[in-house]
Amino acid sequence: MEKTRLSKLMSEQGLCSRREADSYIERGWVLVDGMVVTELGTKIYPTQKITLTAAAQTTQLARVTILLNKPIGYVSGQAEQNYRPAITLISAATRFSGDRSPLKFSPQHLRGLAPAGRLDIDSLGLLVLTQDGRIAKQLIGEDARMEKEYLVRVEGTLTKSGLALLNHGLSLDGVVLRPAEVRWQNEDQLRFILRQGRKRQIRRMCELVGLNVTGLKRVRIGNIKLGDLPPGQWRYLREDERF
Repeated sequence: MEKTRLSKLMSEQGLCSRREADSYIERGWVLVDGMVVTELGTKIYPTQKITLTAAAQTTQLARVTILLNKPIGYVSGQAEQNYRPAITLISAATRFSGDRSPLKFSPQHLRGLAPAGRLDIDSLGLLVLTQDGRIAKQLIGEDARMEKEYLVRVEGTLTKSGLALLNHGLSLDGVVLRPAEVRWQNEDQLRFILRQGRKRQIRRMCELVGLNVTGLKRVRIGNIKLGDLPPGQWRYLREDERF
């Protein structure tokens, strides 16, 4: 059995992200078989037991995850082409009045807050921003299979064979797409459930079967629904909620 980098194993086991793992190791917050490890790059056997100190666990508990109903016209991540990033919408004034989290908003909650996945500038709906590497890995890690649900308004004619292709059989950028669940919601709107997130995937899938997307809204990620969260407002992910 070969040894593997400790930080890689910590990420694979869902303890934290690889970047967080290096930080925890440097601080002496990681134990392997009960012994503190502080040297970056340390390799161990996959069968060895990794645990985090109370200090690391307390740090993780203090990290927040925010659910935002992103309006059209905002980019998910860094500012680009004079468009504002979605994080600029998060303030005490834009917090959803129905937020049941006991947390009090603090500017500290914006430090290291990053989107866990994209939502295009011309799309709206549920966007997750988090300080927690474990949640980011769940949603956008290499092996992520988290369901994402969308309501998609379309123009054009969709044949039965075209609908079948939307469910499975299309390729983008030379890659066969994972099976999706696509069905009519009403006469001009489709409901998509995807388990991957290639760039502008839904719009490009629709183009391949002769449809033009006129509106796209993400309404669910995993077990978390957009619900009645108004556009441009946000709330905290509660302790009792899991993706």
